[in-house]
Amino acid sequence: MEVNYQNIKVIGFDADDTLWVNETYFREAEQKFGNLLSEYETLNKLDQELFKKEIDNLPLYGYGVKAFVLSMVESALEQSNYNVSQQAIEAILNIGKDMLNKPVELLDGVEDVLKALSKTYRLILATKGDLLDQERKLEKSGLSKYFHHIEVLSDKKEENYSKLLNHLDINPSEFLMVGNSLRSDILPLVNIKAHAVHIPFHTTWAHEQVSEKETNGKNYKTIKSLRQLITLLE
Repeated sequence: MEVNYQNIKVIGFDADDTLWVNETYFREAEQKFGNLLSEYETLNKLDQELFKKEIDNLPLYGYGVKAFVLSMVESALEQSNYNVSQQAIEAILNIGKDMLNKPVELLDGVEDVLKALSKTYRLILATKGDLLDQERKLEKSGLSKYFHHIEVLSDKKEENYSKLLNHLDINPSEFLMVGNSLRSDILPLVNIKAHAVHIPFHTTWAHEQVSEKETNGKNYKTIKSLRQLITLLE
């Protein structure tokens, strides 16, 4: 189905794994966590149980590194039958601190694209996660000057986007969202009659993955890199 972008006035961008690297660091942290707890369970079992713990904790802790660290600590206690050492708990905390102190690695073409599009469109950043961490990454990225508005959402569901667009007085038909997650950045927008462009990242958290059935009949575009967005909008 052909998509017409001529009416677009505002473009929203996801941050993690759309503008800069993020999920890669979580995969690395999971590996470190598995190695720490390997005397108690297999790596596969530890990975599965950590994921379950993260999902269980989402309503309480939300998204981001801090929530991830708390889930690691809880999972370590449970999977070790509460025999995990104080040193291992400290190591888990240090995994989290290391994640928070990672440099911001921009993906290919990000600043060039934002600079070009900001001359024609109003750009906003719509991301989810821990507020302090996202503010820190945005500051490190040097990209804040391109955005008219920055919003850190507790979640990215239809109601979250509708509330944001209403608050900013944006007509959904004039809004385009760009992101790597079908579940968070694409399908909710399509469902509220806005536009969306999907740019897959090489690794996706299991919670963000969707089935082919969920995407059937949904009107959105998929491109390989952010640089292609300029051509798409011409």
